[in-house]
Amino acid sequence: HIMKLDHMDLVFQSLAHPARRRILDLVQQAPGCSVNALCRHFKTSRIAVMKHLKLLEAAQLIVSQKAGRTRQLYFNVVPIQMIYDRWTTEYSSFWASKVADLKEKIEAKSRRSPAAPRTGKKRKSSASRLKNKP
Repeated sequence: HIMKLDHMDLVFQSLAHPARRRILDLVQQAPGCSVNALCRHFKTSRIAVMKHLKLLEAAQLIVSQKAGRTRQLYFNVVPIQMIYDRWTTEYSSFWASKVADLKEKIEAKSRRSPAAPRTGKKRKSSASRLKNKP
């Protein structure tokens, strides 16, 4: 299921503003919180917070339910997950195949060339060899 580009733009636009990201964090921490409870966390007007909420709802990142005279707010992770899946699914399989190819090449090379035999003697480092020269 692919998200339409205009909806994806709304999600990115919503996430671009720090106040809207803060709203998402607050709603995620307190699912079902009211608009009034949310507004207490901001120094801006209720109208400004409502404008942010309207955009978050249009992007489907916030879902609200009427409960009497209040609106309960819930964070909806689905639009973010869809964006994540769009790129990571395609690119993760691409990079996974590249890593598998690299692993196969390294293993094939190590099978062809035997490792140098160890003599048990430690080789002097270049710094210690220089110290011993007259």
